[in-house]
Amino acid sequence: MLASLTIAPDALAENRHVCAFFNGIDEQHRVLDQFIKDGIAQGEKAFHIVDPEQREEHLRRLSDAGIGVEEAVSSGQLEVHPWQECYLRDDVFDEDAWLSTFERVLESGPAQGYGRTRLLAQMEWALEDLPGVENLIQYEAKLNYVIPEHRDTVICAYDLSKFGAGTVVNALRTHPVVIIGGLMHENPFYVAPDEFLRESRAR
Repeated sequence: MLASLTIAPDALAENRHVCAFFNGIDEQHRVLDQFIKDGIAQGEKAFHIVDPEQREEHLRRLSDAGIGVEEAVSSGQLEVHPWQECYLRDDVFDEDAWLSTFERVLESGPAQGYGRTRLLAQMEWALEDLPGVENLIQYEAKLNYVIPEHRDTVICAYDLSKFGAGTVVNALRTHPVVIIGGLMHENPFYVAPDEFLRESRAR
């Protein structure tokens, strides 16, 4: 059984855009809950985007991990949003609109007095049969223009039991940091966004 997340030295450098691979939601919580708890204890903001059908379960698991969920939500330190309030507004993924909103989310932490934000996004929204979701990987690449401008850590969680090999490979190529096997480390397969998007357009 995997223990809590271990962070390799220098894993979180300038670009804290992390792809995390898990075999199911149980493993995701085993690995990440302590990381989330530590951030809240250190006075950082937590912003989570989750499956709407699993929101209450997500909050319960955080509470079971020893996080004071009710107090954190009430104070605004912890925000847990369903996909429809973020990626899939009006049942469509508008890549440009969400990139702008995403940047405002990161800016809201310091505006509220938090030094950093630890953002967790469960990525199964991209499996929905809705307009725009086919732009998932292009969006992931473009986030690498935004995240280095901030001090925050953004974790995109992929369930390996639900995503195909092609998406997993492209997720690796668009995230400079990876969590696999409970270890966060620098990703040797990362491709800078200019190069990745140029390749994508050529294909």
